[in-house]
Amino acid sequence: MASVQNFALLVMLLALVTTAIDAISTEEDFVRCQNTVRKWAASSNDEVKEDKHTLQDLLFFLHVPRTGGRTYFHCFLRKLYASTHECPRSYDKLRFDPSKPDCRLMVTHDDYSMMSKLPKERTSVVTILRNPIDRVFSTYEFSVEVAARFLVHPNLTSATQLTGRIRPKNNGVSTLDIWPWKYLVPWMREDLFRRRDARNQRFYKDVKESYDSYNMEETVMPLHEFINNPVAHDIIHNGATFQVAGLTNNSCLSESHEVRHCVRKYPTLGTYVLDIAKKRLSDMLYVGLTEDHKESATMFANVVGTQILSQFEALNSNSGKTATSKTELSSSFPDSEHDTNHLQNSTDDQKESETSSSVDTANGTMTVGKLMDAYEVCISSLRKAQGRRRTASLKRISPANFSKDARHQVPDVIIQEIISLNRLDVELYKHAKEIFTQQRKHLAEKLVEPEEQKTILGSLYGTSTWRPFLLAIAVLLLLLLTFFIVKARKQTSKLKV
Repeated sequence: MASVQNFALLVMLLALVTTAIDAISTEEDFVRCQNTVRKWAASSNDEVKEDKHTLQDLLFFLHVPRTGGRTYFHCFLRKLYASTHECPRSYDKLRFDPSKPDCRLMVTHDDYSMMSKLPKERTSVVTILRNPIDRVFSTYEFSVEVAARFLVHPNLTSATQLTGRIRPKNNGVSTLDIWPWKYLVPWMREDLFRRRDARNQRFYKDVKESYDSYNMEETVMPLHEFINNPVAHDIIHNGATFQVAGLTNNSCLSESHEVRHCVRKYPTLGTYVLDIAKKRLSDMLYVGLTEDHKESATMFANVVGTQILSQFEALNSNSGKTATSKTELSSSFPDSEHDTNHLQNSTDDQKESETSSSVDTANGTMTVGKLMDAYEVCISSLRKAQGRRRTASLKRISPANFSKDARHQVPDVIIQEIISLNRLDVELYKHAKEIFTQQRKHLAEKLVEPEEQKTILGSLYGTSTWRPFLLAIAVLLLLLLTFFIVKARKQTSKLKV
């Protein structure tokens, strides 16, 4: 009996010792991670830019996926910059060459770490942020949409082999070459084929039909499974914060993986990353909001567009030369890429992209007003093209049909989980909205004097309220003048008599 008690006591002591060792080990690991993150944060704490409202020589558009950046690229930037001023394709950072002569525009899904390859003092950064919940939904939907295009093939092997043969012949940039889609699309493509094969083999006999497009396990990976997958944790959740901080899995920084790992393991360390992301956002030339699309576009045209026009006007006047250039035909963004020749509507979409992309800045004919008019026409064309692609893709995974109404069917518990998983992005988005408000105020102050002058001039000469009054005065003066002339003539006639 005593031996049994001694053995039990020994087991308890061993358990206590093991627990203590684990606690010490965990504490040491936390301290190590804390030091790693702090060291990165200290090295990333750039000086405050005093002239952040002034456009520098190079414009870096940091495109956070699924925020509407493709629209800005096609409908704004490609109307302001000639193709000769675009930096080489930078989605594959190994091919990026910032030393290209006249390189003035870089648009990329790469993160902020690309700034390490650029002249910081001569570079202005712009970006757009989106409500984190909507961005997660959109990322899920687009990953499925693009992956579904490959379902025209009989099996995954056929789709993969054909894509491999076609991609080298394509002069454009494939979605499968662009971060983060080069990870997300193959993942979802493999999953879609697996589920289709399972349906064909009747593995889902007992699965009941669902009216929730985001929970159709028989057809497509359910949203709740998607957001809890390690791939989503590594790439999607808090993706905007990590991208602005320069810490994605596509980062140029050697320490990015370790910092990201530590933040995911110890969420409290995310505060350091969030602080750096907020500061960098505050130092940007422009921050747009996807939800305030119309106002964001107008603000971009007035804040960024006017300065680009001024730059090219100065360049043209200094050089005494004018040049016109047609922009490159292949898009830098996945929605207009030709992943394979079998994708429907790709040719038509390309033509619409070409039609909407013309450069008028070089010959001095582009103005902010014309830019906004062209933007409205361009965005309408792009949305139609995107709608056709989306409809064609979703037919292949029917009855799943992603829409705003379908999103409302998603249980609140999943929405709350998305918010919890993206707490850094939620805070960064709040900060972006504050910056947007400040930009609105700054722009209003900048335009107040010209607007007052316009109002005064309009009141005196142009407004419909004053025109009848001015016309009446003119008629009255004419009548008085006629009266005095007639009276003078009568008096002259009397004197002659």
